[in-house]
Amino acid sequence: MLQTSATPLIALDAVAIDCDASDVEPRRARLCRIGAARIHAGRLADDSLDESLPAAADDGALPDMAGVAGRLDGFLGTAVVIGHEVGFDLALLGREYERAGLARQPPRVLDVRALAEVARPDLAGFSLDVLADWLELGTPQTATPQTATPQPATWTAPERAQLIARIFIALVPHLREGGIRTLAEAEQACRGLLGARESGRRTVAEDDAAASRVDAERTFAQLDSYPYRHRVAEVMSSPPLFTAADTPVAAALKEIIERRISSLFVAPPGAAPEDGPFDAETVGIVTERDLARALAEHGTAVLAISVSAIMSAPLAAVPAEAFVYRAIGRMDRLRVRHLGVVDEIGQVVGALSARDLLRMRARDAVSLGDEIDEAPDVPALAKAWAKIASVAASLLAEGVGARDIAAVISRELGALTRRAAVLAEQTMKARGRGKPPCRYAVLVLGSAGRGESLLAMDQDNAILFAHGAPDGPEDRWFAELGSELADILHAAGVPLCKGGVMAKMPAWRGSLETWRERVRHWITRSRPEDLLSVDIFFDLRCVHGDARMARDLWTEAFDAARGQLGFAKLLAEAGGHAQPALGLFGGFKTEGGRIDLKKTGLFAIVTAARCLAIRHHVVERSTPARLAGVRALRIGGERDLDQLAEAQSVLLEAILHQQIEDVHSGRRLGNAVDPNRLDAAMRERLKEALRVVGTIDDLVRTLMFAAAR
Repeated sequence: MLQTSATPLIALDAVAIDCDASDVEPRRARLCRIGAARIHAGRLADDSLDESLPAAADDGALPDMAGVAGRLDGFLGTAVVIGHEVGFDLALLGREYERAGLARQPPRVLDVRALAEVARPDLAGFSLDVLADWLELGTPQTATPQTATPQPATWTAPERAQLIARIFIALVPHLREGGIRTLAEAEQACRGLLGARESGRRTVAEDDAAASRVDAERTFAQLDSYPYRHRVAEVMSSPPLFTAADTPVAAALKEIIERRISSLFVAPPGAAPEDGPFDAETVGIVTERDLARALAEHGTAVLAISVSAIMSAPLAAVPAEAFVYRAIGRMDRLRVRHLGVVDEIGQVVGALSARDLLRMRARDAVSLGDEIDEAPDVPALAKAWAKIASVAASLLAEGVGARDIAAVISRELGALTRRAAVLAEQTMKARGRGKPPCRYAVLVLGSAGRGESLLAMDQDNAILFAHGAPDGPEDRWFAELGSELADILHAAGVPLCKGGVMAKMPAWRGSLETWRERVRHWITRSRPEDLLSVDIFFDLRCVHGDARMARDLWTEAFDAARGQLGFAKLLAEAGGHAQPALGLFGGFKTEGGRIDLKKTGLFAIVTAARCLAIRHHVVERSTPARLAGVRALRIGGERDLDQLAEAQSVLLEAILHQQIEDVHSGRRLGNAVDPNRLDAAMRERLKEALRVVGTIDDLVRTLMFAAAR
């Protein structure tokens, strides 16, 4: 499988290699033996290669070099090559391939010596034995840290390859702590350190190969962008059609034929169809295929039995607010042709069939969602999550708006957090911590809650549980769950929040009553510094657990803040002011050639929309919806509010383009953009957006005191 620039190191497919040579001088050395050890999905695999070659009689090709090269190339495939001072090994192999008249496709390469130097520059040395000792790996023969390490000269090439693989796997957590998570980031980290040590030179062919890899990644798939632009609610059938559980099969068959539909939902036992809405977990479904199969197996006698005897339950469902690609992926995984559609709290509000989605198939790309949902462990979760950059790049190339792409990223970040919570629960159960002590909900906050996440993100999450005192047994259980959740997300590619907005922190978990008390406490504060980070609570969205409890808390918070002008003003002040973005003559103010568009614009727009929504009781999450809600009140500033919404769209677009470029180059992702890489039209749009940001303070002050007409 092709390893993309965004592939996380924790899930990398790679081959560690090492060569025995006849001489330490690269120009005189001949290949004697090569060893290789496979790393699959970030783990050492039970798969290796050991090839020895007899010496050449002269400077010609080694005997059987063609056979060795064929077996080596087959073993490597498209995997990343990892070595220790790997430039020597690649130069040695390159010369032997050339002597044998063989073509060699340059691989993607990482060097554990360089990576170790990046991770721990203060080590006394970076030889294999020093690295093995530091990482407590032992030796290839023993794999126990207590055993004395033999001298490197006694190791064979296959043994060194195995040790190199184990060193790389052990280095990954250290690299992650330094912000190096992906293949491209690791390549970038190696590049400067390897230059002086590599014996071989980078060739034109290698440059071409690198360019081809970028092109291949940027074309990830020819996506039909419709599934990413539209939500399930736009294509579902509503209201859903129900029948009672005791309805005879004959009557259900007649209804399906007469209505020209392909399925009926089955109400819970004892409930009438009109008693809904029903929770999806209590509902069944009977399809035309179920009816045909039952008739084929049991004959006409089946017509007299209750439809509940042949239905499928519980109903497979997808949220109404999910994008269509989510429904396609779920149907593909479950191999079903019908789904229920549920609202925010899990009640059935519509139906979706394969016929509705027939023109929207994009199977390879839309598998992302269910890969996250079904990831069995952290490496698989990281590997699925790594696709998000390629999906974003493809959608951007197709002309999908940055705001819609941000909504896709946010939806999958929520799914990632949900799956991480499930894996965290499994880990706690394996440790003997038991089941959750009460109902709870995992919440995402900030941009993930608003549906406005881009590719540079960190964790903003919280936990709400039904009951329990601070530091009581329930709180301690959820504190451990929060720590596991944070560790899993961090390993999967979503870094820890530098501001500590994570459920593992006491301030960001609590019982329903604790959270209610926090809201009351916030509203009575009198200083902006007492409300730092509080604002993102109003962006919360439940991604796992009791969605009804989470929604009720969210709406209660808006209700409690209603009419509290002082609280809304303090939130606005706590958010601070945008940094000046344009100079005296209208040019961009840059640092290091870039301008941070979050600090100079995006943050101010989001804060203004949130504070105005709280002030005027516009119970919405996304920034555009909040601005539209305030506009609908007709309190003034309609044109200014429209300009803010447009400015946010421009800023998101500029940041996303830069982030996608930085993913491929291995640069650490952020919100700073190089304005020189923008075309003239986009630079002017960006300047106009930043000029609009300059009017925010006056607009907020005016609208804070305005009353609805």
